Amino acid sequence: MFRRTPFLATTLTKMFNRACCSAGEWGSGAGKGGGSGGSVRDAGGSFGKLQAVREEEYFRKLQREQLLDLKKQINKEILLTQKLIHQHRESIARLEDRIAELKRQSEIAE
Repeated sequence: MFRRTPFLATTLTKMFNRACCSAGEWGSGAGKGGGSGGSVRDAGGSFGKLQAVREEEYFRKLQREQLLDLKKQINKEILLTQKLIHQHRESIARLEDRIAELKRQSEIAE
């Protein structure tokens, strides 16, 4: 297993270098990798760059909305958990009172 580690590391490094070198500026047209970003981005130029900026803007907005939704959900879960804690504390107090009452009754019976 350990003999293959250098081979794996060099392979991953080569793959990473190829990916970095084939990527051009966003919206500059199709890269060397043959992947297509759509007809507008394939054309390159200012329209391709504008499209790339809009895509990035869209995904940042989407990520921001997802984070806000996640925060809301977590806050709801916190409130629910606090409510359950309060209910459990009340239940514990009620049961402790019941135990104390049973002890008093058993002392009276003796």
